[in-house]
Amino acid sequence: MKKTWFKRALAALCALTCAVSLAGCGSSQSDGKIRIGIKFDQPGLGFKKSGTYVGFDVDVAKYIAKKLGYTEDEIVWKEAPSKQREAMLQNGDVDFIIATYSITDERKKVVDFAGPYFVAGQDLLVRKGDTSVRGPEDLNGKRLCSVTGSTSAVTVKEKFANEVQLMEQPGYAECATALFSGIVDAVTTDDIILAGLASASRGRLEVVGKPFTQEYYGVGVKKGSNDLKKKINAAITDMEKDGSWKRALADNTKGANYTPNPKYNPPVPNGKGNK
Repeated sequence: MKKTWFKRALAALCALTCAVSLAGCGSSQSDGKIRIGIKFDQPGLGFKKSGTYVGFDVDVAKYIAKKLGYTEDEIVWKEAPSKQREAMLQNGDVDFIIATYSITDERKKVVDFAGPYFVAGQDLLVRKGDTSVRGPEDLNGKRLCSVTGSTSAVTVKEKFANEVQLMEQPGYAECATALFSGIVDAVTTDDIILAGLASASRGRLEVVGKPFTQEYYGVGVKKGSNDLKKKINAAITDMEKDGSWKRALADNTKGANYTPNPKYNPPVPNGKGNK
């Protein structure tokens, strides 16, 4: 009787240990899959389209995954909303996140970053052919759209045009619609996000092309993942050297007449912004 009880207790303990270990390892080692966090709602970067995933961030993620030994069929895509990214990494829900994830000192307190793989800059999106807005200082008396919770529009108001009228929308697609219809005169956020919107607009919108900030996009990983960081940095370096980085950027901003700031791009992984 005692032996039977002991065997049952031991089996239960083993099962519990296995469950805990699988949850803690982030899952990629347990089932041969790699879980990658991306945005699902950013055209040109991370966008879910008819059950597939497209965008520059997606292409960079696929390249990294391949270098890590995973095929595209072994990638599990996870939506990574901005406010949930740190928690997803800390909880092991994903192996890494590549979702317009700016490297900041505050974030580096709780997660680590590989990269940067891209340096964006805040810019403006306007209607094609509108020459009245060529920079943030031209927005006095005009209407500017940004996404709820973003600080981009506030930056414009505080530093460049204190008489600009601010309008918030829940997403960039809604801002683009407001721009189409003439409700606002411009949209502001990182230039590559605006380039994705312009590319999806079929020639109706364009990026001004005068970025006035720098945002270093990194690949978020769990704190202490030094080996993974090194491998991701090596993959990014290879992607830049073999031309895949440039092709991915061109493919995902097609028709937007967009060129990233050559002063900062392509960036050196583990370089400025990630010290």
